[in-house]
Amino acid sequence: MPERDPPQFDLFTGAPSPPPPRGRRRGHEEPLGPAEQSEEVRALGAQLPPGLHLGTSSWTFPGWKGLVYDRQATGARLAREGLIAYARHPVLRTVGVDRTFYAPISASTFAEYAAQVPPGFRFLVKAHEACTLSRWPLHQRYGDLRGQPNARFLDAAYARDMVVAPFVEGLGEKAGPLVFQLPPQDPRDLSGTGPFVERLHAFLAALPRGPLYAVEVRNESLLTEALAQALVDVGACPVLAVWKNMPPVDRQAARMRALQAPALVVRWMLPPHLDYEEARKRYFPFDKLVDEDVRTREAIARASVAALRSGRPVFVTLNNKAEGSAPLSAVLLARSVMSCTGNTASVDS
Repeated sequence: MPERDPPQFDLFTGAPSPPPPRGRRRGHEEPLGPAEQSEEVRALGAQLPPGLHLGTSSWTFPGWKGLVYDRQATGARLAREGLIAYARHPVLRTVGVDRTFYAPISASTFAEYAAQVPPGFRFLVKAHEACTLSRWPLHQRYGDLRGQPNARFLDAAYARDMVVAPFVEGLGEKAGPLVFQLPPQDPRDLSGTGPFVERLHAFLAALPRGPLYAVEVRNESLLTEALAQALVDVGACPVLAVWKNMPPVDRQAARMRALQAPALVVRWMLPPHLDYEEARKRYFPFDKLVDEDVRTREAIARASVAALRSGRPVFVTLNNKAEGSAPLSAVLLARSVMSCTGNTASVDS
């Protein structure tokens, strides 16, 4: 029997359950299909460079009927069955897997995901939070660990066995960046910036070679020359995180030497003036653009074109809370990239 993932994490994190094998559906429901796209969007997708991977932070939003999916479906059904339809969108060539932040998943689950997407598709996967939290948060789901120091913080052996190995085995050539996201945390728990950078460097250097590793920090104070040099030294990528307490994308890219990394990795999550819950309430059900952020879009497009011209792949995931609807943001970003290359397409967005 193949190993299965612990269901209790799905229950209290809200993370999606793994999809069933292809061809298996519940009851007599008609299979989900992709939404019909305009000729302009199809043409745009056909023009995109093969190294450009744009996508969303997940694929499980019922509000995407007519944008990504051809019919209404619950979030639970989309979690099980939506990935096949999602991957047929002309512009969407990557997707974020966030559930792995809350608990490791098995190689067999990754393999189920990989079997549902075409060859050029890549997954951006977040590493288990045990790797990146210096101290367990005070949230009740952490039980007796709440507020305690985390013994697995930057533990390369744990990351190798529980995070990297199933990621590589299950996704194979469809593995994109493996992101070690460090949530905002008290710098004192990191023993100061210098010791933290040294420990992070040792951690990344001890991981198996081959995967594309990326590091996302959400403390601006950690965006230092020492961190940039450490990432360059081990061949890891900085993640340009568009989040309310972080500098603009172009400043992050310059400070972190993003164009010296093996790939450009961007996660566009929030506008500068809203927190997560405020954005969710303002933008739900995520079926239209509400607050377009042209400055951020153009900055990401310029960085993407620069990376592509230097032969580096680009991975950008967009959250619904960025502008209101991640699939629509992805189409506009794709158009901006093509405009920066001098190859424009008329897009009906």
